Parts: sequence; structure tokens; C-alpha cells
Amino acid sequence: MNRIFTTRIGRLRLIAFLEGVSLLILIAIAVPLKYIYNNPHWVKVMGPAHGLLFLLFVISTLSVGVEYRWKFRTTTWKVLLACIVPFGTFYIDKKILAPMARHQEA
Repeated sequence: MNRIFTTRIGRLRLIAFLEGVSLLILIAIAVPLKYIYNNPHWVKVMGPAHGLLFLLFVISTLSVGVEYRWKFRTTTWKVLLACIVPFGTFYIDKKILAPMARHQEA
């Protein structure tokens, strides 16, 4: 668990998780509160937070892709696409990032 903060792939996994959670909060809680209950407060809070996490995820993905020499056509684009799709970052973490992290620890 401590390696999640000490390696680039670990930090990318953490950012992916936070980005995925922020997107779900924005879509499932903040937007309905804004339009159903006319309460835009959560969108004003979660919108910029999600935007920042989105940018961090993209930058981190590109950084890790360069460091690990990912081929853009096989890995990098899949990881980048994940941040657009709800639950995508969780799927990519399980299918691509977690196995890489385990391989790195070995």
C-alpha cells in the first residue's frame, strides 16, 4: 500500500481512483441536485475538483506512458479514454494499472 505513493504507477492509480469517484459524484449527485432541487452548490464545488483531477490524470498518464514506454496504440489511448467513461478508470485500474504495479513490485 505504501508503494502507491512512491511510484509513478501507484500515483496514477490513486489519481485514477479519485478522478473516477469525482466523476460519479458529479454525475450522480451534483447534477441531479442542481436540476431537480435547483441547488447548484455541489456542481460549483465538484466541477472544478473533477476538472483538476481530470487534468492530473491526463498528465500523469502521459508521463507514465513515456516512462514505461507504452505504445500509444495499445496502452496509452486506452488509459486516456478511461477518464471519459464513467467507471472507466476503475476498469483500467483493474485490467492494466494494477497488474503493472504488481509486476513492478516483483
